Amino acid sequence: MAVATSDSILARRLLTDRRSTNFGLKNEVCRGKVVPCWAGGKVKGKGKGRVEVKAAVQIGGLEEVKKAKEEMGLDVVSEEELREKGFLGMRKTKLVCTIGPACCSPQDLEKLALGGMNVARLNMCHNTRDWHRDVIKKINQLNEEKGFCVSVMIDTEGSQIHVLDHGAPSSVKAEEGSTWLFTAQKLEGSPPFTIQANYEGFSEGIEVGDELVIDGGMASFQVIEKVGNDLRCKCTDSGLFLPRAKFSFWRNGKLVARNSELPTLSKKDWADIEFGVSEGVDFIALSFVNDADPVRQLKNYLYMRSSRSTRVLAKVESLESLQKLKEIVEASDGIMVARGDLGVEIPYEQIPTVQEEITRVCREMNKPVIVASQLLESMVEYPTPTRAEVADVSEAVRQYADALMLSGESAIGPYGQKALSILQMASSRMELWSREENRQSILHQRRLGVSLPDRIAEQICNCAVEMANNLGVDAIFVYTKHGQMASLLSRNRPYPPIFAFTSDNGTRMALNLQWGVTPLLVELSDDDMEANISTTVELIRRKGLLKPGDVVMVVSDLTPTHINSTAFQSIQVKTVV
Repeated sequence: MAVATSDSILARRLLTDRRSTNFGLKNEVCRGKVVPCWAGGKVKGKGKGRVEVKAAVQIGGLEEVKKAKEEMGLDVVSEEELREKGFLGMRKTKLVCTIGPACCSPQDLEKLALGGMNVARLNMCHNTRDWHRDVIKKINQLNEEKGFCVSVMIDTEGSQIHVLDHGAPSSVKAEEGSTWLFTAQKLEGSPPFTIQANYEGFSEGIEVGDELVIDGGMASFQVIEKVGNDLRCKCTDSGLFLPRAKFSFWRNGKLVARNSELPTLSKKDWADIEFGVSEGVDFIALSFVNDADPVRQLKNYLYMRSSRSTRVLAKVESLESLQKLKEIVEASDGIMVARGDLGVEIPYEQIPTVQEEITRVCREMNKPVIVASQLLESMVEYPTPTRAEVADVSEAVRQYADALMLSGESAIGPYGQKALSILQMASSRMELWSREENRQSILHQRRLGVSLPDRIAEQICNCAVEMANNLGVDAIFVYTKHGQMASLLSRNRPYPPIFAFTSDNGTRMALNLQWGVTPLLVELSDDDMEANISTTVELIRRKGLLKPGDVVMVVSDLTPTHINSTAFQSIQVKTVV
């Protein structure tokens, strides 16, 4: 019998024979005796954490399980994918789609959900709150009436001191040699060759001869004259002006530093956040985060404002955010790598290594990371991506990013559904290649837990993934209240998929962003783990998704309410019979 200490599990000493480990509704499961072993013989503090590693062995018949619920909280897309591809064929990288005028109808939203959209992003820079409210209502209806599980994210506008707008609903072409006026004055309509800046002091400290770069290189201009606070510029590299384009100034090959005292969260942002809370959104992404303070401020506000668990994501899109990356990651519930804005402030050649470093830090600190911006940028206008864009997507998957995000490709492009299918195919293929090549990513195991129970949970998940990979189990079942152990399992990027059973809908929607996790909403008992396992396995079996011989690993972080209840931190390996 394998024994676990309070700090680690001797995973490699657990021997499991698939022919002798069984699980079925009418077969009794014999559990080995649990031998608690405390590090150093004593545990400081009042709480005691008991850990068990169990291999289930068939010896007879199981008593009848309680009647399973009529419906299982498995979304229709995951169910269909599981039927078609099996456990190991399920896509693990999550997909985020920005919703805009091109995809806001109920029919288009349903097509995106069927195509694998896990999270719908609403950019509060665009459209009215009534428009956003209508989209959220449509997504909720899809979830409730058609069995989807699509989370909703709002993206704050932030203090937009680096934003330009030409007033037109679509892109405008800037030709080389043409002269344009950049002004902070409010414009009516869209006068030709005139661009409005969102910030009155946008030209402070700018000199004639400086270079003005749009969206990291979509178009470039040279300042030829300053007229009061306005700038007259000549286009030196032709390109497209997208609505609400980002800009930066460069002098002698270096970024011109801009020092603004505007807060990260504007008055409009706070109004948008209040709107998001009232509409029950699952994620709020903060724009232009330069340190951890606004993240903490918003999380404290949400804690006091709402009992619902809304996650706060920080967007990394500036030099300042890179310099304080670890404190921002630690304070937030996740990170979005906004490569478009980030590419405005750092040289092109640094983007790949910066992206990989951000992804690594997020994994170490157990925070989901979204790679965003310009993944399939050409599909804003064309029906096929470039080969370089597909390679870029594959590299993000190879780096084990939790999620990939479409921006203009889905929001304003005519080929949003095709762009989503390309993300889905490219990520699935790269995941398969990584598994076939046995390319398990080596992660420096930065210790996260401080209390003994948290350290135990962390060690259980680390060892559970190693065991799951070595034993070749088909799936990992985790029973969780707040999603802690599901995220710790995801952090280790196991080969088999993770099915997270929870009775909390907020936890379910938050886990929608975690790599390799399929969240299911079910009623769970804190005191009877065997009943939880029996009920959920039967639910999945009745769907025809589990077959005899399938091997599942079971992990739980449910806390018993009674002292004599089954140990809540455990690893079990069971074979379906």
